[in-house]
Amino acid sequence: MLDTTRTHWHPIAASHDLPFRHVFHGQLLGREFAVWRADDGYVNIWENRCLHRGVRLSIGINDGRELKCQYHGWRYSNRTAGCTYIPAHPADAPARTITNRTFASVERYGLIWSAEEPLGEVPAIAAFSGGDVLALRGIAVNAPPELVAQALKGYRFQPSGALAGSAAEVTVEAADGLSVALRSMREGHATLAVFFVQPVDSNRSVIRGVLDAIPEGGARLAVLRHHNELLSKLRDKLEREAVARPAPEPLEAVIERVSPELAEMPELTAHGRKATIRVEVARKWQAADGIAGFELRPVKGLLPTFQPGAHIDVHLPNGLIRQYSITNGPGESDRYVIGVKRERDSKGGSASLHETVREGDVLAISDPRNNFPLRRDAVRTLFIAGGIGVTPLLAMAQALHHQGLQHEFHYFAQNEGQLAFPDRLEGLKATLVPHLGLAPEATAARLREILASYRAGMHLYLCGPGPMLEAARAIAEEAGWPEEAVHFEYFKNTREIDDRSSFEIALARSNMTLTVPAGRTILEVMREAGIDMPSSCEQGACGTCLCQVIEGEPDHQDVYLTEAEKKSGTKIMTCVSRAKSARLILDL
Repeated sequence: MLDTTRTHWHPIAASHDLPFRHVFHGQLLGREFAVWRADDGYVNIWENRCLHRGVRLSIGINDGRELKCQYHGWRYSNRTAGCTYIPAHPADAPARTITNRTFASVERYGLIWSAEEPLGEVPAIAAFSGGDVLALRGIAVNAPPELVAQALKGYRFQPSGALAGSAAEVTVEAADGLSVALRSMREGHATLAVFFVQPVDSNRSVIRGVLDAIPEGGARLAVLRHHNELLSKLRDKLEREAVARPAPEPLEAVIERVSPELAEMPELTAHGRKATIRVEVARKWQAADGIAGFELRPVKGLLPTFQPGAHIDVHLPNGLIRQYSITNGPGESDRYVIGVKRERDSKGGSASLHETVREGDVLAISDPRNNFPLRRDAVRTLFIAGGIGVTPLLAMAQALHHQGLQHEFHYFAQNEGQLAFPDRLEGLKATLVPHLGLAPEATAARLREILASYRAGMHLYLCGPGPMLEAARAIAEEAGWPEEAVHFEYFKNTREIDDRSSFEIALARSNMTLTVPAGRTILEVMREAGIDMPSSCEQGACGTCLCQVIEGEPDHQDVYLTEAEKKSGTKIMTCVSRAKSARLILDL
């Protein structure tokens, strides 16, 4: 019988088992769950194991937005169960495939319901439609679920309004599989109790009961004690009876491999930029002067997990593709929030979003990419944002703020009206330092003040207009900041690209040699030859099309690689950079 219940909804916890910042150890059909309520009210039901070493996540730390494994500190996001941070690799964004298995979750009648492969809806109980119900304490029983369900038909209790004595008339109003509805009546008082048997294993169960009304004041505690005593006696009787029977074989849960959605490669596209997700513009508003905010929610399913610093490609109605950073804080995984500045010299991207796209429109977007990941092991982190460059740094600062990690947030803008996302900035006001209306010379002077305090273990994150980033990087170098402690992201590459050279590329792993003529990029030539190289901005700013160089001298024309990386000659951005040598051998 238990084989058929894998498609049935079962209660695995009560709502009162999930207090603030707690993780509950749930069990069903031989499987263990980590059950926790996020600060936004969402109830997560996950496979009870960290994907690193299999440690139970039910002993992890629920910080309200993410669940942290106690062993090596891996963090998993609310809703998606995707890994957001691996302490052993602080400079890397975890792969999308590092995602725990999630299970369906419904909260109803004071209980948390789930199933391995649910069909249909949670059982409807008309008498409980008003929502004013009392969930009893769960009673664990070492006995087969079928035996427990049968015994519950003979359970006798007093109505909540007349607990004294034992003369109540109890009738079975309904019984179906592992559930029993009983009505107790005495002296004009009546109480409906519905009991569900949670099949923990073939020989273990939990009795979960719900009453049709919540008594007031001290009567509530008296009712809970009444049922706790009676159900405990029933448990003792059932366990004695179960011991005398042959023990059934225990159920063994199957630990599944990575889901096909994560394991399979998306379909190829002609330009290599994949729009695998459909989202609806749930909200559009003015996030600051000249900046529009967009809240994007999935048309169906859940959005992929993102980490602070990630961006998405947005495929616009006019055919253009633009990249925008996700500003969400940790655990806000039911939506992506982006900010779009209306550029005066717009080529159609920002203009389309500001003027054409409306609430309710459906857009195609890519999976999040993170070429600007946040380290969380710094002794102190400095953020320096200029204008719309605040968007990726907002996500980072919110993550550090939520974890209580040391940071400062410096935000340069022309005036207060240009400070984007004031609601999110309000939550950061203890560390936020606005710098308003400064001329370039004054901005440089202020940067020297901010960056003069370097000490070992600090990290710096920069994002904003190109000239500001160039100045900040130069000042940081003068102030003694090591290159590996300075992280930056350009929104676009404003350098003039020299594409007059012609050269050969040899793809070592593909056993292919191609000619890159003048006026064409390495990326374009490879795609024409059938090599599906990922890309995003295609102007040398985001790092998506990075490739390893085995031999030859690159001609770097990007703004993504650091000076040290460029000097090493081991990496190249295939969308804009070229070759100084006659031939490049690439690790492709």
